[in-house]
Amino acid sequence: MDAAARERLESELREACDAGNLRDAATRAIKGYGPEILGYLSAMTRCEADAAEVFSTFCENLWRGLPGFRWASSFRTWSYTLARHALSRFGRDPSRRASRNLPLSEASEVFAMAERVRSTTMVHLRTAVKNEFALLRDKLEPDDRTLLVLRVDRQMSWTDIAHVMWQEEAEATDDDIRRGSAALRKRFERAKDRLRRLAKEANLLKD
Repeated sequence: MDAAARERLESELREACDAGNLRDAATRAIKGYGPEILGYLSAMTRCEADAAEVFSTFCENLWRGLPGFRWASSFRTWSYTLARHALSRFGRDPSRRASRNLPLSEASEVFAMAERVRSTTMVHLRTAVKNEFALLRDKLEPDDRTLLVLRVDRQMSWTDIAHVMWQEEAEATDDDIRRGSAALRKRFERAKDRLRRLAKEANLLKD
């Protein structure tokens, strides 16, 4: 999705939320942003079943959290925040499946869209070519891998990345985001240096 399409989607989501059409907003969000969120989760887990499980948790959390979303960031940024949190919880206990407490009748079209995105996107991800540099990322720390995906693959701004990577329970202030952005830029450079060293060791780069 290019920048213009994202801008249109964000406007449609804002309009739906303002009108109280949360089912429509959730369905549009999962249709629009679901494929790239699932791609991120697949890149992070390197396991189709795990990525699908975390994606299901993400979709449920999006639906649960939508009434309280206050647009402190874009919907896309908030979606990645939810996905990262779901991934973190799964990483702490991958053997425990998340409980599903929402009856499908509560928002059947939302979860039908989630299943459609999951099934069609997974087919694409299975056939996508994995280059050697992408595989080297797996050797980095999870937060460094997330940082590279968001900045390089998703071309997110440092402000948006700082929102996604914010780890405190309290909502981040503008000063928090500015400081976080500066720290993440430095971490990004260290992660790139580490990736270059790994590439040289694998004879993918020459001195």
